[in-house]
Amino acid sequence: MAFTITENCIGCMACSKKCPVMAIDGEKKKMHIINEKRCVACGVCQRICPKGAVLDSVGSAGERLPKSQWPKPKVNQSLCSACGICMDVCIFEAIKISYPKFNGDLKVFAYLDEPEHCVGCSQCEKMCPLQAIKMEVG
Repeated sequence: MAFTITENCIGCMACSKKCPVMAIDGEKKKMHIINEKRCVACGVCQRICPKGAVLDSVGSAGERLPKSQWPKPKVNQSLCSACGICMDVCIFEAIKISYPKFNGDLKVFAYLDEPEHCVGCSQCEKMCPLQAIKMEVG
């Protein structure tokens, strides 16, 4: 279910810059809107909003969280097939596939290469066909 933005929005554009599916639109210093058909309810907009102007699907205002408390993908290497779907859905290019250690090495896997770019949207977890990715805080 989609998130919504209230009149408390100051148009800082933080949410629109971090939305992983580009569901937020608006001009600087003007109220933004969320396209409910595109919104995947990941909560990134709520975690980044400095004014608490974003409501979740049940109308609750979230609170801004420091980036250190945002969930990050943890890959179970034994389940991962290195299909690359997680890498493809991450528009921030935070996930990569490991390189083989030697010719013929089949033990390649996805991993969080750029944790500072990850917004914790969990699209990688949702799209993983093998359920090899779980979002964790810390």
